[in-house]
Amino acid sequence: MISRLQGTVLSRDTDRIEVETTGGVVYEVEVPLTVLQRLPEPGGAVEIRTVQVVTDSSAALYGFVDGHERMLFQRLLTASGVGAKVALAMMSTFSAERLARALVEKDHTALQQVSGIGRKKAEKIALELADKVADLAIVTPAEPDRASGAQEAVQALVALGYTFGDADRAVRDVLEAGAPETTEELIRLALAR
Repeated sequence: MISRLQGTVLSRDTDRIEVETTGGVVYEVEVPLTVLQRLPEPGGAVEIRTVQVVTDSSAALYGFVDGHERMLFQRLLTASGVGAKVALAMMSTFSAERLARALVEKDHTALQQVSGIGRKKAEKIALELADKVADLAIVTPAEPDRASGAQEAVQALVALGYTFGDADRAVRDVLEAGAPETTEELIRLALAR
């Protein structure tokens, strides 16, 4: 299993890149648009996390900038009717965090914006994955400490009887107004909303 590639970007296309490792091996890696936008131009050094998907007719590598995105992609593949192409389209339409939130909140309208997903399929996917991606809906990889406190605050509010969507919204509102110094303060301010 290939889980990470490090090397030089040889080429970039709308949905894939080629990465040459220091050993001279070139890998073609399919990437969502949200990832492609953050990758360097050809000639630049890159390290990407990958998921290898092998089917009866093909073997492909899918690449992501961080582990959070890779984990979401892997969980998307566990839903019936979601193959690698649909999962890639979902992650090209939304950032990993926004997609996870749409699934947790069962936001069918948002999911229908993905090419190839209609109303019934959106409902089915959200129903299957809502619980599986709840922990990914509030993680912000760029700010792990802040995300950890936000996760704890949302979990505390859910334990108090709030829905995940309401708890998540309240915590986000507080964080957008300015980061409190402690998780306890974050919970208190979220409750005040």
